[in-house]
Amino acid sequence: MRSEIERAVELLRQGDDAALEQALGLLQDTVFSFSMRVCGQRQDAEDTMQEVLLKSVPQLPKFDNPKALVVWLYKVAKNRCLMSRRRSKFAPQQDLSLEELMPDRKELEQLSTDGSINPEAFAIRSEEAGRLREAIQRLPPPYRIVLVLRDMEGLTDEEVAEITGLRSGTVRVRLHRARLFVRKELMKAWKPRRSGMTGAIATRVSSDHPPRPARCKAMFAELSNYLDEQLDDSLCEELERHLSGCEPCQAFLSSLEATIEQCRKWPAEGPDRERAVEVRRKLLADYQRLIARNIHS
Repeated sequence: MRSEIERAVELLRQGDDAALEQALGLLQDTVFSFSMRVCGQRQDAEDTMQEVLLKSVPQLPKFDNPKALVVWLYKVAKNRCLMSRRRSKFAPQQDLSLEELMPDRKELEQLSTDGSINPEAFAIRSEEAGRLREAIQRLPPPYRIVLVLRDMEGLTDEEVAEITGLRSGTVRVRLHRARLFVRKELMKAWKPRRSGMTGAIATRVSSDHPPRPARCKAMFAELSNYLDEQLDDSLCEELERHLSGCEPCQAFLSSLEATIEQCRKWPAEGPDRERAVEVRRKLLADYQRLIARNIHS
């Protein structure tokens, strides 16, 4: 759960004007940051921030539980983003297929020649020309929402499930495919340290790229669960045994882990300060009127 929401609930309980304004500022920043990550357009994010916070004012006195406020706030923001979001030139229409997101034998061999991914170099490449932002915007909205909530907003699987109305298992599936998609987009700009493949490796790669080894393919479906420590002990041990003897899978796992780390470290963006202050003052006045009515009713 975002610490900003917990802090906002604490400030709302205090009730004085300074605390209320600070709480509203935290909520503004949270909604704008989330909306910017989902929409990718500042104007859409600004509009969402204003509309969601205006809707929230009558609800705020009811929330003494941060988790309840988290779920409500993100649910309203998610719905607003999906309704108003400008159509991206990048966004694909189809669902994401796990088969298409996993590497073919050619990529596995290239990963084998390159070894593990350097996280710092990967971060630099990801940030160049806004590649991470573009990769996230290329995700179909149902997958983007889950990735943003889970890896960028720091919510739990259970909170994401409650916000999206999905089962926890579906959240896990969409999260894994979203991560694989972003990783694949970012790897397009990654150039192996050693160009070309050795003769022995090249011999194993036919012109039509034979399918991945079945054992590798089975492992790829579990990598997010492995990284999030959600595998049972026996399956975890089996996957680690496979990884210990498979350099391409080790390199693939390294690139996926670096992708997730970049999503988690992507800095939050804030709204225009002048507009935020103007909106916050209106919200504060509305909130104070609401509290006064409740006291005298």
